Amino acid sequence: MAAAPMLGAGVIVPTTDGRVLLGRRTTAGEAPTWSLPGGKVDQPGESFEQAAARELAEETGILLPASSMRVLAVLLDHRDGRARLTAAVLAPPSDAPALVTEPHACAGWERFPVDALPAPMFYPSALVLASWLPALADPAGTAFRYPLGPTPG
Repeated sequence: MAAAPMLGAGVIVPTTDGRVLLGRRTTAGEAPTWSLPGGKVDQPGESFEQAAARELAEETGILLPASSMRVLAVLLDHRDGRARLTAAVLAPPSDAPALVTEPHACAGWERFPVDALPAPMFYPSALVLASWLPALADPAGTAFRYPLGPTPG
């Protein structure tokens, strides 16, 4: 029997000088990777933008309103035998300090230039970043991308 589908949002938080916020993902049972803030859409009636704002606040302490979030694309992948639908959500630029609020899942937050992103990248985060940065490609080439508007440039 296949695992239950997942519905989530990955949040791109650029800085005012063009870097992007990434965390060192240290989830039990998984190899460490770099990841955008984000997580499941799991509140009743929650939109992708609301989930993005909530997850960003929960994971980093950065408070940005859902009304300032913009969905760039919806991504569908079937990695690890489960359907996963992830919204690529662009937050407004923020230089606010990112706190480690979930030390069991994140070893720290850093901001990286977009042309010097660390590896390995958490697969859904790589897909979300590729929706924002056209020069990046789907690392496995197996996801379906549903863009919702022009790619920011």
